[in-house]
Amino acid sequence: MFSGELCLGLWVEGVHRHLLSRSNILKSNYQERLATKTLDVKTLFVKIVTMEKTEERDHVDRWLESAWLEEIPNLDFAVEGIVDRMNGLSRRFKRSLVDTLGEHGLSYEEWDVLGALRRAGPPFQRSAGELAERTELSSGAMTNRLDRLEKAGLVKRLPDPEDRRGVLVQITKAGEKAWLDSAGAAAAHEALIASALSAREKERLNGLLRRLMLEFERREGPQSKKP
Repeated sequence: MFSGELCLGLWVEGVHRHLLSRSNILKSNYQERLATKTLDVKTLFVKIVTMEKTEERDHVDRWLESAWLEEIPNLDFAVEGIVDRMNGLSRRFKRSLVDTLGEHGLSYEEWDVLGALRRAGPPFQRSAGELAERTELSSGAMTNRLDRLEKAGLVKRLPDPEDRRGVLVQITKAGEKAWLDSAGAAAAHEALIASALSAREKERLNGLLRRLMLEFERREGPQSKKP
């Protein structure tokens, strides 16, 4: 049999080992939790940084916050943001196009007429009245525009074989080249801006815009205008 002192010593040693083992377990658990929390913080940081990069605020965000629009009835801020951004992009694309056309010696109005003739297909001609209707101009304004284009050698007037009083307008080779060159340059500028989107994002954006356009066309009915 063991003496009292020996039993006490063994008991103390056992307790010491138990406490040491328990301490190691707790330390291991704490380190694991700490590592997990650290990983979570790093993951959260990455998510926050990514969100900040992809959700950078533009001038529309700032305007919606400072324009005191809350009292406008039926106003949906999400819809307002969509409309304002589409309008803003349209204006910017139009300014870019006008600048590009100017570099090619054309105004937007002249380019519009040449485009209407080019899209008619061979022999690339339309009546003056049809051109005025397509470009939403009065006959007098169209006459002035055609005068400038004819003087520059970009279009020519021809008698209408089906209407003795009518006139056909035909794009010349020089006019066709001017339109194609300027249209190609404008397309290059547009592609440069659109490069901010991936191919998949462009496809998705086109799909969403198409749905909005179709809704407008349904609401407008047969009288829906192409522009």
